[in-house]
Amino acid sequence: MAQGSKKAVLYAICVNAIITVLKGIAAMATHSAAMMNEAVHSLMDTLNQVFLLIGLKRGSQPADTQYAFGHGQKKYLWNLWSAIGLFSIGCGLGLAHAWHAWHNLGHIQRPEAISVFGLEIAPIWISAVVLIIAFLLEGYVLIVAGKEFLSRMRAEGKRNPFRYLTDADDPTLIAVLLEDSIAVTGVILAATGIGMTQSTGNPMWDIGFSVLIALMLGFTAIFLGKINMRYLTNIRDKDAERAFHDIVKHHREVERYHDLRSVIVDDTHTVVVAEVELREEVLMRDMRERISNHARQLLERVPEHRRTEAVLEYAETRAIVQATLEATEELIDELETELKQRCPRVFHLTIEIDGIAPPSKLDNPQQLNEGL
Repeated sequence: MAQGSKKAVLYAICVNAIITVLKGIAAMATHSAAMMNEAVHSLMDTLNQVFLLIGLKRGSQPADTQYAFGHGQKKYLWNLWSAIGLFSIGCGLGLAHAWHAWHNLGHIQRPEAISVFGLEIAPIWISAVVLIIAFLLEGYVLIVAGKEFLSRMRAEGKRNPFRYLTDADDPTLIAVLLEDSIAVTGVILAATGIGMTQSTGNPMWDIGFSVLIALMLGFTAIFLGKINMRYLTNIRDKDAERAFHDIVKHHREVERYHDLRSVIVDDTHTVVVAEVELREEVLMRDMRERISNHARQLLERVPEHRRTEAVLEYAETRAIVQATLEATEELIDELETELKQRCPRVFHLTIEIDGIAPPSKLDNPQQLNEGL
């Protein structure tokens, strides 16, 4: 589990739960459509982040007999459910409440003052206090998520935060950052709508800005759903494929590769597969010494009086096969080690040896001499 993502989610759950209660109380007291939609917004944020936390915990489970590559994709599934389900519900509830407020515009009696502990307070001040508290708390959570986001971005050598927002491999952190950003934006919209209604006496400002808050939830659902869908549709790891290409170029034993494929299982696991053709003149370097060593080791296990011509032929054949396999395995191990050093998230590399390069590639005597 990414500790930075978990920390950001836990902060967001605690803060949004408190803010949901405060906004709900203020909305019921002031009859503000914008404040009610902000309460719905914060409620959806809270439930969504609970889903994100469940996804982080479920996705961190190791591989088992049923899930060969671990449970990492469950994180994206929980994120997808929360994004499409909760934010769509939040958008629908917000639009429904805005329509209800507009439909009953002439029948809602807005209180002139509200009694709080014996004090008569104007509704605008209750809304102002709640929105200021919400702005400070949600702003703090946004800073926590923003620092983690920027830290990840710099660690990966990226400079454009907007580009990284769509390309980052941790959609949980992206979800928290985006939710906190629109939470702060929602507070500003609600404050604007309530302020305009207070200054003009026209409640349509309040209703209009409540519609904007609801639509913002809907667009968030679409964006987060798109991000998480990428990781549930066998998306390729282009960075890992480029790294493999660069590594193969520096290995003269490989003439060419083809059918290179990769799949991102989750943000810490990538599988890479490829087929390679080998260069005989390079692979054969030191092969005679390898064969001799293996043949000698085999014959040392056979008494001299039993070393017949058939035994010697068998030992030589087996030594050739063993030396060839050994050289090939060493090459594959080197490729795998270098790839994992370049891309630590690559945890499984499968290389199929497709054969020796065609003779046309080996006709150059100079090339042959360089290989030997």
